[in-house]
Amino acid sequence: MPNGKISIVIVTYNAAETLQKCLDSIYDQTYPAIEIVIIDGASTDHTKAILEANTQHIAFWKSEKDTGIYDAMGKALKHITGQWVYFLGADDELLPAFSNFAIELEDPTAIYYANVMHNGVKRSGLVSDYYMAKVGIYHQAIIYPKTVFEKYQYNTKYKIAADYALNMQCFKDKDLHFVYHDLIIANYNHTGISATVVDEPFEKDKSKLILQNFGLKTWLRFMFRQIKSSFRKSKGDKN
Repeated sequence: MPNGKISIVIVTYNAAETLQKCLDSIYDQTYPAIEIVIIDGASTDHTKAILEANTQHIAFWKSEKDTGIYDAMGKALKHITGQWVYFLGADDELLPAFSNFAIELEDPTAIYYANVMHNGVKRSGLVSDYYMAKVGIYHQAIIYPKTVFEKYQYNTKYKIAADYALNMQCFKDKDLHFVYHDLIIANYNHTGISATVVDEPFEKDKSKLILQNFGLKTWLRFMFRQIKSSFRKSKGDKN
């Protein structure tokens, strides 16, 4: 028996080249309780035509202007009906192991994460608390209980790393915990905006967020590494 419905959220903008392949990878899953919710940012290519052609397989979709990725995700979350939430990029693809992962979902206080294929390499394995603070977890590696989004929202101040900031909040929340399974559940396309643009407001706030959510010990370790890295760079520039 399935352990609850999974709402797969996809936000799109001019994604016609990859969207159908992404959707097909969802249709290929053996886990029986999946719904698809898509918010499109008023695409000007053939994205809407693809959505119309797939309407019978999509629980909800809408095309309208938004202020960014996380604004669109927030809109999508208003239409989900699943007990679990997963975010997939329109240029990403689910792998068969996603269904194996879905079977493991049983604790509504757990944020489950696995691995993705990123640039041909398996990422990121079981992560330490420090790694979670310093680097974070790939969005496409995580399945959240719906209760996370009944409690928290994406901070749209961060245009690229709001999921990273949300995970920091979840780490601090004593009513939640992270659970890892060693499965590769998706091919993550590393050419998207999150891989090519720096979220400057997030980087500016990052050390403060680490202190707030991970505590003094982790923050001191992070700051020591930052100072050490800056020293090496300045020494290299002088050479």
